[in-house]
Amino acid sequence: MNSDYNTERPLVMHIDLNSCFATVEQQARPLLRGRPIAIVNRRTENTAIITASYEAKKYGVKVGMRFKEAKLLVPDIIVIETDPAKYRFVYHKMMDMMKTYSSHVTMKSIDEGVIDFKHATEQVRSRDLRDIGMEIKQRMRDEIGVAMRCNVGISTNRFLAKTAAGLHKPDGLDIITHENLRATLATMKLTDLTGIAKQNEHRLNAVGIDTPLQFLDTSVEILHKMVFKSICGDEWYQRLRGYEVDDRVFDLKTVGRQYVLESPHLSSEKIQQRLHHLSESVGAKLRSQNKVARGVLVYAKTYERKYWHARRMCEMPFFSNQAIYAQASQLFAAAPAHIREIGVSCYELGDDIDPQLNLFGDRIASEKKLVQAMDELNGRYGDRTIHVADTLGTGAYVKQKIPFGSTRYL
Repeated sequence: MNSDYNTERPLVMHIDLNSCFATVEQQARPLLRGRPIAIVNRRTENTAIITASYEAKKYGVKVGMRFKEAKLLVPDIIVIETDPAKYRFVYHKMMDMMKTYSSHVTMKSIDEGVIDFKHATEQVRSRDLRDIGMEIKQRMRDEIGVAMRCNVGISTNRFLAKTAAGLHKPDGLDIITHENLRATLATMKLTDLTGIAKQNEHRLNAVGIDTPLQFLDTSVEILHKMVFKSICGDEWYQRLRGYEVDDRVFDLKTVGRQYVLESPHLSSEKIQQRLHHLSESVGAKLRSQNKVARGVLVYAKTYERKYWHARRMCEMPFFSNQAIYAQASQLFAAAPAHIREIGVSCYELGDDIDPQLNLFGDRIASEKKLVQAMDELNGRYGDRTIHVADTLGTGAYVKQKIPFGSTRYL
């Protein structure tokens, strides 16, 4: 039955920091170790928890839960606002450590990374990867801090290596090969598989696939024609059998930022200031990737759960904060009342092609020099060291978030 499984030596390792932000805070503040803590972007009762320590998780505290709900489960839970500088430091330490084993290292998120040992030296490949995994765990404690723990998963492709890393949290180390693949999948639910959320689970259930083992045993024709109705079915057939289909990088399509307003009583002027702040943040992200944009989208969500948006395409590409906010502000003039959340995005991105004129008809060369100088100062002395006076004070509310699903801006 396993004749079409990948029987090669497992040479892909997935490393996952356990409850990353919470663990980093416990490492930085020893008095927090062993105590239930929750990490949030803003200290309010209705804020959502983005990470919880294992001491909190064992009482049912979950990512996405409102803090006031967590407080009912764990009355003595400690809430801490995110500290991006700490997490970036650990991210870079982790990445540098992984690069000592192979030239092919991919950080999948701020707390997850992949080492492809097929690109390692012969000396490294000659070692048992289980030993290297244990060595990395020890180096985490020695080089970053004694409170740091990580899960390690090893397999023949990224998908199964990540699956292995999630089998025994916290601080586990597991290997999935063609020999134990079926036994491993037999212990799991469909939604335990990365990429199978409720929508895909319903698709699979509709054709009688209710377990990961049934998923594994389904033909590529059924997955392609009846379940996913696209090449995704072929990819799942290969992915489940240990063949690599996920070693690829997708081009950046949009750059955006959103913000839940801290009060329902903000004036239109205050909301515009926060929109301006978001526009500055989007501009910095755009330029950090050496991109220009041609489209701007703004959106708002109201307390009545209504969604509104507006967009505009421009003839000439742009990249400056001023250009982004000019468009966003004009579009936002038609936004509804009773706004709860706002957002700004740039789309139709392209490489920095140095067009002759910017959005307003000025020579782009002088604008570029000014923007580059501001970015260099902010990069050297900290985010928003230089910003427009209109957004003075908004940094106390519109704080920089740490992205989970992308490492482009780290």
